[in-house]
Amino acid sequence: MFDRIKALLIKEFLQVFRDPRMKMVIFVSPLVQVLIFGYAATMDITHAPIAVYDLDNTKQSRELIRDFSYSQYFDIKRYIYDQRTADDLINESKVLGVLKFYRGFAKDLVGNRAAEVQFILDGTDSNAASIILGYANQIVMDYNYQVLKDRAAIYLTRYDISPIVDLRDRRWFNENLESRNYYLPGVIALIVSIMSLLLSAMAVVREKEIGTMEQLIVSPIRPFELIIGKIVPFGVIAMVQVTLITTIGVLWFGVPMRGSIILLFVCTLLYLLTTLGCGLAISTMCSTQQEAMMSVFLFYFPATLLSGFAYPIENMPQIIQYLTIVNPLRYYLTIVRYIFLKGVGVGVLWDEMLALVVMGIAVITLSSIRFQKRLG
Repeated sequence: MFDRIKALLIKEFLQVFRDPRMKMVIFVSPLVQVLIFGYAATMDITHAPIAVYDLDNTKQSRELIRDFSYSQYFDIKRYIYDQRTADDLINESKVLGVLKFYRGFAKDLVGNRAAEVQFILDGTDSNAASIILGYANQIVMDYNYQVLKDRAAIYLTRYDISPIVDLRDRRWFNENLESRNYYLPGVIALIVSIMSLLLSAMAVVREKEIGTMEQLIVSPIRPFELIIGKIVPFGVIAMVQVTLITTIGVLWFGVPMRGSIILLFVCTLLYLLTTLGCGLAISTMCSTQQEAMMSVFLFYFPATLLSGFAYPIENMPQIIQYLTIVNPLRYYLTIVRYIFLKGVGVGVLWDEMLALVVMGIAVITLSSIRFQKRLG
C-alpha cells in the first residue's frame, strides 16, 4: 500500500512541477498577492487632500487651519473664496473635503458662544469618509481643549480649579493601530484557501480530460489510496506557501509574530482538511477544468465575505451570522490573527481548532465517499 501511495505522490508532484505555468501559479502568484495586499489592504488614511474656505480670516480660524495642515492626516491643497469652487472640487474628486469657516467664528469663540465650523465631506466611500471625519473631530477636540486650557489660565485662580478628565490610552497587540497588521495575516488564510481549492479540484478533473482517470480506476490502486495521493501533495504545497507568506509578512512588512509557528502549521493542517475535501467534492461534480475553476470561485467568494476578513461578523444581520458558523474560513482567520498579534496558544484557540477538526473530518469523509462512488 505504501509503495502505491508513494508512486502516486511522486507522479502528482512531477505532474504539478512539469508545467511551468503551474509553478508560477503555486509560487509566484502567492508572493505577488501578499505584496499587493500588504500595500493595498490597509484602512489607514494619511494626507487626505482638502480645501479651506475661510470667510472669517482671523487668528482663531488660522490656528485651527494650522492644526489641520500640521497633521499627517490632511494635506491642504487649495484655499478657495467661493462656494461654487468648493462644490466643483468635491464633484470632480480633486479634494475629499472642504473646511469652511463662517464669518463670526472668532467673535463667537471669544464671546463664549458655540463657534461653528463646517467640514463638507465626500461621502462616496463611506468607510474612508468615516475615518476622515474621525480624524477631523479629533483635531477639533484637541483645539477645544487648548482653548479651554488657555481660558482657565487667564480667568481661574489657584483656588478656583475646574476638574477635568485626562484619558491616557494604552494599546495592546497593535500599538500603532496599523490596519496592515490586522489584514496581512488574513491574507495567509485567503491564499491557502484559494490555492488548495483550485489545485485539489483541478487535479482530478485534469485526469479526466487527458484520459488517465480510466487507467487509474482499472489499476490495483484502491480508492482511498488515490484520494491520499491526490490531496497530500497539495497540502504540502500549501504549507510551503504559508511559510513563504509568513516570512514576507514578518520580515518585509514588519507584522509581529508573537505566537507559535508550530501551532500555526498545525492549525493550517486542520484547515486544509476542509479546503482539500471541498476541492475533492467539486472535482466529482465537474467534467472540465474551466467548470471546476468556476465552481471553486462560486464557493470561495461567499466564504470570504462571511469570514470576517473585511467586514466584522458582529455587524452582519443575525441570520447571516448563523450562516458563518459553518464557514471554516471564519475559524482559521481568527486563529491566524490571534497567533500573529496576540501570541495565544491552544488554551484560547481550542474551540476554533475543535470546529476545524469536526468540519474537516466531516467534509473529507463525505467527499471521499462521493469520490469513491464516482470511481466505482
